[in-house]
Amino acid sequence: MSIDFKGRVAIVTGAGGGLGRQHALALAARGARVLVNDLGGAVDGAGGSTGAAQAVVDEIRAAGGEAIANGASVTDFGAVQAMVRQAVDAWGRIDILVNNAGILRDKSFAKMALDDFRLVLDVHLMGAVHCTKAVWPLMVEQKYGRIVMTTSSSGLYGNFGQANYGAAKMALVGLMQTLSIEGAKNNIRVNCLAPTAATRMTEGLMPEAVLQALKPEAVVPAMLVLASSDAPNRTILCAGAGTFEAAHITLTPGAWIGTDAQAPERLAARLAEVTMQAGETVPQSGAAQGTNEVGKAMAQLAKT
Repeated sequence: MSIDFKGRVAIVTGAGGGLGRQHALALAARGARVLVNDLGGAVDGAGGSTGAAQAVVDEIRAAGGEAIANGASVTDFGAVQAMVRQAVDAWGRIDILVNNAGILRDKSFAKMALDDFRLVLDVHLMGAVHCTKAVWPLMVEQKYGRIVMTTSSSGLYGNFGQANYGAAKMALVGLMQTLSIEGAKNNIRVNCLAPTAATRMTEGLMPEAVLQALKPEAVVPAMLVLASSDAPNRTILCAGAGTFEAAHITLTPGAWIGTDAQAPERLAARLAEVTMQAGETVPQSGAAQGTNEVGKAMAQLAKT
């Protein structure tokens, strides 16, 4: 089965270089018309230029594809709305959104300025919110949409010096969890991609030999699957160096402890049992936690 995007229109944010560039090139190579968005700023978000986006557009056009450039900041909802109108005016629809734009302002939490914390959340989280909000009505109307959020192992599992980045990236998983439920009836599928790749944002963080193994191109197959017509829904797909994994937010079976005055002591004594992963499940919605808890409480009540 060949994955192609003929007739599809895609927006890729942060597509002037690194992962975003590879995403845009791959979608275009398989037939998509691509709006290449990039603010053209530095890794920390400073500055801006449309040159990076236009260079990728020129590359796509030289290969026979269709593309247009856009230099909007994803932190500016008005500019994002104009970006969406630009794509619709050019091609009449939007089928795919790859939320890839991001910045880094790494420091240990003790030394991190709150402005740097807010800005990273603003770009990664609110940037994805702005873009998704702008395309959502179109996807609902056309009863089709594929949205890819870019999360990270730093959000899923933590990483020293990246409290701001990790918080933003895990927040995108929460956004995906709910939007995948809300969009399902209109064939809007929302997923997360957790890439490991050598880009401007990872230079200096890894040895050169490792960086060579982590080419951004190696992540692209996962994005193409998540953006395809046969995409899953509500999946966290991890990718790097040719290996692909899935991450899950799970719920352990837990144990009924009770609510009396000695409940804290019993919980402490049985904490290993409560956190034991045997029998854990991947809930289909947040309601699963309450269902499990009430179910155990009712079963306990029936015994008394």
